[in-house]
Formats: sequence, C-alpha cells, structure tokens
Amino acid sequence: MHPQAVLFDCDGVLADTEALHDRIMAEEISALGWEMTPEESARRFRGYAWEAIAPMIEQRLGPDSVPPDFLQLLIARVIRALEHEAVPVAGACEAVAAIVAAGIPVAVASNSSRGELATKLRRLGLAETFRGRAFSVNDVERAKPAPDMYRAAAVACGADPHACVVVEDSVAGARAGLAAGCRVLGLAHSDAAAAALAAVGAETFTRMADLPALVGLTPAPVG
Repeated sequence: MHPQAVLFDCDGVLADTEALHDRIMAEEISALGWEMTPEESARRFRGYAWEAIAPMIEQRLGPDSVPPDFLQLLIARVIRALEHEAVPVAGACEAVAAIVAAGIPVAVASNSSRGELATKLRRLGLAETFRGRAFSVNDVERAKPAPDMYRAAAVACGADPHACVVVEDSVAGARAGLAAGCRVLGLAHSDAAAAALAAVGAETFTRMADLPALVGLTPAPVG
C-alpha cells in the first residue's frame, strides 16, 4: 500500500547543503573563540535548529559568549551562500516527481529558518511542488527532534501521521518522525550514519533513486 503522504527533510535529503552549513557554522563559532572544524560542526550540530545551537555554544564558552545578533547574521550569511551554492541531492528531484506523479501528497519539514528553506526550494525548482506544505522552524512551537513539524506536515497533506513516510538523514529528524508516529526512511550518507539512524529505529537506504520503490511505487532503477 502507498503511504497517505511522504514528508521530506530538506538538508541532506533534498538539498545537498550539509557541507555548506557545516563550513559556515565552523567558521562563525571559531570566530567566537571555540576553534572548530566543519567535521566537528557536523558531529555536534547537524540536524538541530539554530535556536538550539546558541545555548550549546554558551554552555561551552560562557553566558555572554554569543552576541545578540549572532543567529540573525549567521542565517543571513547562510542564505547568501545558498543563493549560489544550493544543489539537489542526487536523485532527489526525480524521486519527488515520481511520488507526486503517483498522486501521493508531499510536504517538506526542515529545522531551517523560513528564509533558508524558501531559498533552497527555489534553487532546487521545488517551490511550487511544496507550496502550502513547507514547514520551517519558524512555523511550529518546537523544532526537531520534537514531532510538531511532521505532525503539521501530515495535517497539511490531509493525512494521518501513522500512515505517512518521513525521509530523513539526521538522528534528530528521525526521532521527530518516529515521535510523530510515522514510518521513517533514513538516507545514510556513510556507514556511521546508517548505524546511527538504525539505532533510533529508522529504515536505512543509501540512494534517493531507490525511494519510489521503498514507498511502494515502481521498482528502483538498476545502477
């Protein structure tokens, strides 16, 4: 049976922007005095909302370490970079198109700010596909790993969360989908990511080209 809706994360699932975020985050945090590499940024912060990251920095550097405009300036820098650098994850746009063509509603739910998410979807040519069903951290009370965003996305699709599939690549996002009652497919970009996603209950896969088959559509292409 097909799911009632397929609910997508954005970064690392639709948009190949994780490395961009990791690089900028590492540079900005290093400027505050916490020397950080993009790899450490990915390990510590990937999948979390901006608002959740500032307290982590303050815990490490002290309560006055984060300037009041830090997040605002950081998000503005990320959006400028996205305008030029955001590209799709291999096979993502084709997988979304196949699901939509089968008549299955889709939504996107991201811990990005509203401006970031809109920029990414526009760059990927997916703004119309997700119009009215794109949820950012600014659209819900609690960010992932809370279930709010995926519950809202399911409602926007007219679907029961328990009959939805969530497509995620982060542990925080997978937890959010599972807490909402959804089946979670975890796109694993490495063996370590596959193990971490499986440990929280996601069903792992490695290519977006395989997604239509995983949600019950046509067989996955060979190669």
